[in-house]
Amino acid sequence: MSSRYDVIRGPYLTEKGSHLKESQNTVLLKVRRDANKIEVKKAVEELLKVKVDSVRTINCKGKKKRLGKYAGKRPDWKKAMVMLKKGEKFDLVEGA
Repeated sequence: MSSRYDVIRGPYLTEKGSHLKESQNTVLLKVRRDANKIEVKKAVEELLKVKVDSVRTINCKGKKKRLGKYAGKRPDWKKAMVMLKKGEKFDLVEGA
């Protein structure tokens, strides 16, 4: 089991994510590829000081990219959709 600080990579900011935050009180986060739902829930509750209702995880495949004759691939990553309990609030920009 890893440290709570290692589980969460950072926020995942998209237009759909901001809509989910407003309508369903759900936050999108990038997490480690080997992190499970229980680790994500504990890390969010400990680090962000909020109560978590549920966690959904999605494995995202890296895109294949080309630059001329050279082919490459972006790394695979994992996304977590963390639904907060009613009345809980999480703001990425504190004090603004």
